[in-house]
Amino acid sequence: MILVTGATGFVGQALCAELSRRQMAYRPVSRTPRPGFLALGTIDGGTDWTNALVDVETVVHLAARVHVMNDTAADPLAAFRTANVDATVNLARQAAQAGVKRFIFLSSIKVNGEATAPGKPFTASDTPHPEDPYGQSKWEAEEALLAIGKETNMDVVIIRPPLVYGPGVKANFASLMKWAKRPLPWPFGLVANRRSLVFVGNLVEFILLCISHADVGNRVFLISDGADLSIGELIGKLALAMGRRAFLLPVPPRLLEGLAALLGRRASAQRLLGSLQVDIGETIAITGWSPPYSVDDGLRQTVAAAERDH
Repeated sequence: MILVTGATGFVGQALCAELSRRQMAYRPVSRTPRPGFLALGTIDGGTDWTNALVDVETVVHLAARVHVMNDTAADPLAAFRTANVDATVNLARQAAQAGVKRFIFLSSIKVNGEATAPGKPFTASDTPHPEDPYGQSKWEAEEALLAIGKETNMDVVIIRPPLVYGPGVKANFASLMKWAKRPLPWPFGLVANRRSLVFVGNLVEFILLCISHADVGNRVFLISDGADLSIGELIGKLALAMGRRAFLLPVPPRLLEGLAALLGRRASAQRLLGSLQVDIGETIAITGWSPPYSVDDGLRQTVAAAERDH
């Protein structure tokens, strides 16, 4: 039996759909009552997981307080620690006591940092350098989980994805798709940044591999689609998936950065113009995994789903 937390979320829904398709026994967890789900109420450091962990061999822990741009919490780090550290450690300790064999934790590339230098992608062995409360909380959860793994017989598997996209994606990627649909010129023709993404289908396939693979215990893995894109290339591919072409203007990146700074949008500009690459070579070498979906496949599915929904 596989316990899936965060089963109602973006990644959780995709994972549960694939588990169902493969007829793999799983138990999805939600905070509120839903048909077919085990409702636990608030998930925090005091949650009792006894009933949820009956006959469970693998936990896939996706539930989290996710990163937000304009956090309204009085103490964001405390809020992230409550949801992402305390709740995770509580579940892991109870899982180990219940005899769970493997604990798969969805972390974030933000544990590594926010940006990479040209030609120097993040690797799993890099010294963590989280720069915001969300990344800090994920790193602290990782450290606690690895310690629990050493104390017990439970394998811990940590996955740090970059931006995840796919059918039903929300937030920044959904906004980018809306903008890409408009017949407007884009000032990114000279931007040569590189950013790694991961299609939710590729992430799900890797999670499923980690459930049974013999050599993934007590390791950290970085994953991506294996094809890094500039912002202009990403917009071009999105437009192509929508049946149109993108028009990119050759505006110098420094001019764009300066305008963003004047408008108080430096952080937004960094996400559009900066680089964030991950090296998946070690992941492939250890597991034999390779992304089953290309970035073009993923973007086509994402766009098609968005058009069906509207």
